Amino acid sequence: MNDQRLRLDLADLAAEVTPVDLRDRALRTSRRIGIQRAVATSAAAVVMLAAATGTAFAILPNRGTDPLPATTPSVTASPLPSASPSATPSVTDSPSAPVSGDPAGPPDTATFDRLHYGPVSGDAETARLYSWTPGNTPTRRLALPFRAARDNAAVSPDGRRVAWVEDGGALWTSALDGSGKRKLHDLVDNMCWSPTWSPNSRQLTVRLGAADGSYDKAGLLNVSSGAFTEVAGFQGCHPVWAADDTVAFADGSNGTVVVTDRTGTGRRTIPGLGSKGSRYVCFDVASISPDGRRIALFRIDRDGTYGDAARDLVVNAVLDTKTGREVTLPLGGRELRQAYFQADGSLVVRVRSGGKYTVILVDADGKKVTERAEPASLADMHPGSAVCGQTIIGIWALSSED
Repeated sequence: MNDQRLRLDLADLAAEVTPVDLRDRALRTSRRIGIQRAVATSAAAVVMLAAATGTAFAILPNRGTDPLPATTPSVTASPLPSASPSATPSVTDSPSAPVSGDPAGPPDTATFDRLHYGPVSGDAETARLYSWTPGNTPTRRLALPFRAARDNAAVSPDGRRVAWVEDGGALWTSALDGSGKRKLHDLVDNMCWSPTWSPNSRQLTVRLGAADGSYDKAGLLNVSSGAFTEVAGFQGCHPVWAADDTVAFADGSNGTVVVTDRTGTGRRTIPGLGSKGSRYVCFDVASISPDGRRIALFRIDRDGTYGDAARDLVVNAVLDTKTGREVTLPLGGRELRQAYFQADGSLVVRVRSGGKYTVILVDADGKKVTERAEPASLADMHPGSAVCGQTIIGIWALSSED
C-alpha cells in the first residue's frame, strides 16, 4: 500500500515538472560564457564607445540573475549554493535583442564647414564674394575686381583672409570683410598659376613674371615677409595643395596631372590622364584630399574641347591619385558640378537637378552623411576651392550683384 502510494506521488510530481532540454541549456550557457568573456576582454573598447555615444551602457543594464518565467511551476529541491554576483552585465539571449558584444561604432562627426562663393560670369566691374554655412543665410563679403574674383581669388584654409591677383599682376590679400588690405607682390600670374594657400595659411604658391610679360618662376611666397622661394618642379597650371604637403597641378601641355610635394620632388602623374593611349585629358583641378589620395577635377575626352588657361572650378570626376580609378559618389542620379575636400577628409559635393543646386556631405569612407538645398539666392553661383584646411576654402558665389 505504501509502495503504491509512493509510485502515485512520484507520477504526480513528474507530471508537474516541465521537461528540460539539457543540450539546449548547455549550448545557451556556453554561448553566454563566450559572450561574457568577449565583453570582459574588450572592456576598454566598450568604455570608449560609451564615452563617445553616451548610450552603450543604457543597453547593458546589470540585471543580475534572470528571473524565472512566471509560468514555471515551483519545485521543491535541495538548496544550491548562492552564486556571487558577476561584474559582467547580463546579456539577453534573444534574436531580436541587440548583441552587446558588437559595438555599432561612433557616430559620423563630419559636418559642413563654411562655403565661400564667387562669380562665374557677368559684365560688372566688381563682384562681391559670399559665405554660406548650410542651415544659415548667405553672408556678403568684400567686393573685388570681377576678373580677379572669378579667375583666381582664394580663401585661406583658416577662413580669415582672401588672396587675389588683379590685372597687371598685383597680388593682394585682405580679411573677408576687406579690412587689412595689403599688396604682397607685383608681376604675379593671374590666370594659369593662380595663388593657392598652404594648409597652414602662411604661404601661397604663385608664379612670378618678368617685365616682358613672361612667367617662368613658380614657387612659394611667404605671406608675412613676402620672401619668394622658387621650386623647380612646379611647372603647370591650377595647383591644389593637400594637408600632407602633396601638391598637384595640371601639366598644361598634354593633359596629364602631376602629383609632387612642396619641394617639387617625387613627381608622378595620375594614370589614365594625358598619357599615351588614355581616353581622358585634364587641364583643370579643383581640390585634393588631406592625404593626397583623391583629387577632384574636370576631365574631358581626348578629342573634346579643351578651353583656355583660365581657372575652371567645375568638377565631373573624383579620382584615386595612385590608380586613376574614379571614386563612386552618392549623387542620387544628379549631375556632379563641384567637389571640395575638407580638413577631416570629408567631401562637399555640389550637384544640380534641373535649375536647383544641392550640397551633399560625404564622409571619408564615401558614405553620404546629409545634404542641404542651396538658398535660391545662390542658385546662379559657382563654388570654388583650392586646398583643404581647417575650413573648406572656397565655393565662390557666382553673382556679381551687390
